[in-house]
Amino acid sequence: MSVRIGYILKRYPRYSETFVVNEILAHEAAGLDIEIFALRPPCDTHFQNIISQVRATVNYIRKPIQGRMSESLNSLVPTAASYFWAELQEASKVIPDFWSKLAYAQGEQASTVYQAAWLAREARLKGITHFHAHFGTVATSVARLASHFTGIPYTFTAHAKDIFHESVELEDMQRKLKDAATVVTVSDYNLNYLQKTYGAAAKRVQRIYNGLDLRQLQYSSPADRPPLIISVSRLIEKKGLSILIDACAILKRINCDFQCQIVGTGALEAVLQQKIQDLGLQSTVEIVGPRPQNDVFKLVQQAAVFAAPYIIGQDGNRDGLPTVLLEAMALGTPCISTDVTGIPELVRDRQTGLIVPQHDAEQLAIALQQLLTNPALRVKLSNQARQLIESEFDIHCNSAELRAIFDAAEPMTLKEFVIRNS
Repeated sequence: MSVRIGYILKRYPRYSETFVVNEILAHEAAGLDIEIFALRPPCDTHFQNIISQVRATVNYIRKPIQGRMSESLNSLVPTAASYFWAELQEASKVIPDFWSKLAYAQGEQASTVYQAAWLAREARLKGITHFHAHFGTVATSVARLASHFTGIPYTFTAHAKDIFHESVELEDMQRKLKDAATVVTVSDYNLNYLQKTYGAAAKRVQRIYNGLDLRQLQYSSPADRPPLIISVSRLIEKKGLSILIDACAILKRINCDFQCQIVGTGALEAVLQQKIQDLGLQSTVEIVGPRPQNDVFKLVQQAAVFAAPYIIGQDGNRDGLPTVLLEAMALGTPCISTDVTGIPELVRDRQTGLIVPQHDAEQLAIALQQLLTNPALRVKLSNQARQLIESEFDIHCNSAELRAIFDAAEPMTLKEFVIRNS
C-alpha cells in the first residue's frame, strides 16, 4: 500500500506558521504524498511566499452548522443536527463497525465528532495511511478520533501554547499522549516539561527541532551594517515588544545611535504606537506593519541586531522555538532573546547570540548596545549561529526523522486502546 499522509491543521494557511509549510515542503521534496485537512478557513490578510510552493491538496472540513450536502441529508432546510446525522451515516458506509466505534467519541464536543467523522470518511476514500496533526488542541482531537474510527495511526507535534497555556486540559492531553503512535515536540525544554507533568503517559514523546531550507537563506556578514535594530513578530503580549520599546528609550537617554523597526501586526498595535509616542521615540522606533517573507529577509539582513524579547504571558502563553529566530540566525543577523522555554537551546548565550532575562529592559538595552557598537562580536556570534543552524536545524534532516516516525507507526488495536486509556 502506498504511503499517504494526512496533515490535520486547525487553520491553513497561517502567516505565523511557517514551520508547518517548511515541514510539508521538505516532505514533498523527499517524495512524500500529502493531503492537508484544515478545520478552519484562513483568516490572515498576508501570507508567506513559500505557501505557493506546496503541492498538497487542501481539504476544508467544516463545522456541523456549515455542513455539506450528501445522499444521507434528508432535510430541505438542513440544520446543524441534520448535517451531523447525515455525516455519521455517510461515514458508516465506508468504515466497518462505525456505529460501534462511535463509542470512542464519548465526552467529545459535537463539532469534534462531526469533523472526525468527515475526516475519517475522506481518509478512507483518499487512501490516507497516517494522520499527523500540529498542536495538541482541536486538530489532534479530530485526528485522534478519526484514527480510532478508521484504524489509521496518528501522531502530533506539540509546540507551546498547546502545552503551557492555562486553557490546557491535563486529562485531555494525557490521553492524547497515551494513545498517539508517537508525539513530537520542538525542544528539550518541552520534552522535560511533558515528562515531568505527565509521567509515563509521555514516554513516547520525542524531540525534533523545527528546521529551515538553508538553500533559501544565504548567510551575510553583519560586520558593516548600520545601527539598526529589527524585530519581526505578531504584536501580542508574549512577544515582549513593550520591553523592547522601553529598552529603546534607555538607548536614547544614553545617546546611543540607533534606529528600530518592528515588523508585524496584531492586537497590541495601538497600545505599542501610543507607547512610542509617550516616550518620544517617533523618530527612532517604527512599526512598519506586516511584510511578505522575501521582504522580511531583506530587512533582517540590513539590521545589525535582531531583538526577540519574548516573555511568558499572563495566561501562560509563550513561544516554543520561533521560526523567525532560526531565520535571522541563518541570515547572519546576531540575535538577542530571553530564557523562555527552549530558546536558550537555540540562542546560546555568548556563543550563538545573547540571552537576557525576560521583562528586563535595562539588560536588553545593554545587550543591544553591545551588538550595535561591536562589529567583531556581531561577526563571531553570527558565524557560530549559522553553524548551529546548519548542524541541528536543517529541515531536510529533521523532516527525515519525522518520516521515520510515520513509517514506524502501527494501527492501535482495540485491546491496546483500552489498556492505554484505562
